[in-house]
Amino acid sequence: MAAQVGKDRITCHVLDTSAGKPAKGMRVKLELTPSTAIAHHHTAIVAKEFESQTDEDGRIKVWLPYSSATSSGEVPVHTLEDVLGAIGDDNASTWTLRFDTGSYYGEDNTFFPEVTVVFRVQPGQHYHVPLLLSPYSYTTYRGS
Repeated sequence: MAAQVGKDRITCHVLDTSAGKPAKGMRVKLELTPSTAIAHHHTAIVAKEFESQTDEDGRIKVWLPYSSATSSGEVPVHTLEDVLGAIGDDNASTWTLRFDTGSYYGEDNTFFPEVTVVFRVQPGQHYHVPLLLSPYSYTTYRGS
């Protein structure tokens, strides 16, 4: 299944329940757990990371390849669809979302400096992962 136009197969939405509004401008990383993909695939799949920032509505619809400030060499050019395609149509994979809540609220203003959500992805499915967030609590679920 191809991604919808302008939207990747893994998306997220962050709502700041303490303010009653979307969490605009939060940094989020999306990471493939390579061991799960490798265990079910004859070719080695290297760990891939993506990043983005929530939009005005607190949503991330498209991911960019992650490149750390200390990495050198070529800029990564893979897409999420490339990585999901390399895993194959018969293999599930495990992914991690890392929400930078410390930067969003300020390090001293939240009990959770990072919220990490680990989930399984089945081939051909779209995954929307909402996060309902406040400085001292959070919840998440598989959205539609």
